Amino acid sequence: MTFKGKRIGFGLTGSHCTYHEVFPQIEKLVALGAEVQPVVSFTMQQTNTRFGEGEEWIRRIEEVTKCKSIRTIVDAEPMGPKIPVDCMVIAPITGNSISKFANALTDSPVLMAAKATLRNGKPVVIGISTNDGLGLNGVNIMKLMATKNIYFVPYGQDDPINKPNSLVAYMEDIPETILAALQGKQLQPVLKMNSPE
Repeated sequence: MTFKGKRIGFGLTGSHCTYHEVFPQIEKLVALGAEVQPVVSFTMQQTNTRFGEGEEWIRRIEEVTKCKSIRTIVDAEPMGPKIPVDCMVIAPITGNSISKFANALTDSPVLMAAKATLRNGKPVVIGISTNDGLGLNGVNIMKLMATKNIYFVPYGQDDPINKPNSLVAYMEDIPETILAALQGKQLQPVLKMNSPE
C-alpha cells in the first residue's frame, strides 16, 4: 500500500470523541507517502471538550502533516480550480455535516473542500460519526451513498443497545477506502457488524 505522489485533503468536523481514532490514520497516510492537506471545520476550531481543545488538535494535525490547516471557506475554494487534491476525506463527519453535504449546503471549510473536489470529478471519502444515522439522518446517508464519487469508510452501530440509531465508521479502514475510491470502487463490505466487547 502506497500513497506516494498522492495529495489527500483531510477534513475534520465536530465529532471530538472520535479524533483519537482518526489521527493514527492521518499519521499512516503520511508514513505511506501521501501529502495530506488538513481542513478543519469552524466547530473543531472553536470548541474545547473533555476530549481536548480544538487548537491543540489543530496543532497536532499540522505537526503530523507538516502543512498549515485550511480554516476558512475562502481558503478551501481553490481546492477545486487551483490546488486540487486526488481525494478528499472527511473523517469524522457529523450528522450535522452529513445533512448539509447531502443537501448541497456549503457553510464550512470542510464542506467547501468536498464540493470543490466533486467539481473536479475526484473522490470524496467520508467516515461517519452520528447519533442519528438510523434516525432522521438515514435519508441523508443513503442520498450520499447513491451519489457519484462519494465513498464511505465501512461503518456500523457502535452501541446498538444504548444508542440504537448511532452509526460510526471503522476509522482504521480509511487508507483502504481511499485506495479503493481512487479506483472508483467502494470498499466492501460497507456495513460491518461490531464485535461484542
